[in-house]
Amino acid sequence: MALVNRLASALESHRVRDRLIRTLGYCCQLIGGVLVEQCPNRSEVGRRLLVVSAQFNHCRTVLRLFDDPAIFVYTKQYGLGTKEEDIFIRWLSVLSNVTDQLYYPCEHIAWAADAKVLRVDSAWWWTLNTALWTLSLLLGAVKALWTMLKLRQKLRSPTGTSASQLPRSKRRAMEARICSEVLTLLSNLADLANAVHWLPRGILWAGRFPPWLVGLMGTISSILSTCQAARAGRQAEADSP
Repeated sequence: MALVNRLASALESHRVRDRLIRTLGYCCQLIGGVLVEQCPNRSEVGRRLLVVSAQFNHCRTVLRLFDDPAIFVYTKQYGLGTKEEDIFIRWLSVLSNVTDQLYYPCEHIAWAADAKVLRVDSAWWWTLNTALWTLSLLLGAVKALWTMLKLRQKLRSPTGTSASQLPRSKRRAMEARICSEVLTLLSNLADLANAVHWLPRGILWAGRFPPWLVGLMGTISSILSTCQAARAGRQAEADSP
């Protein structure tokens, strides 16, 4: 009963619900894609799982109609990142925030076009939406890699001292941050593989992934993101008085 109560409490969070829907959707696509391609006698089950996956994805698209205010508030609060010490991270973050701010309206227009609410070419808006997502993921991956390398450099030789001379708590915090950035990097790269796949054909490997591979990349990304969120939650509990 306690487990059910904890699950119910967790699902009250929009982030947790979205993460769960995302993971389930990609898992269904992975399993469904494998069944359709590798198990002819289970292909009907596979097709049904692919339909479920598509519905989960559509659910997330509709729920993101309400994400614009949160994104706007975050972008406004960060501004030009004047409090950021690293100038490279600062402008990467600013560009990433602008990209994310444009991503949502493009997706809303594409969704409205598919639903026949707007009379515009949905394919063009979906392509623009995917291009913005690709750029955001690329910026996120570069930001995570740069931060990880900077932290490793500080850990090895912080201001001319050895890492062993750092306070233990600070060293452990830096190591935890490096681990978090590694998870972010790998998650972004997995999503980036799918984002390129959904770009127009002729761009790198666009359109070449079978459904199971899209599901695999998405499942990997979802699991990594969940692990990162769980680590952050435990760290926050440990730091709280």
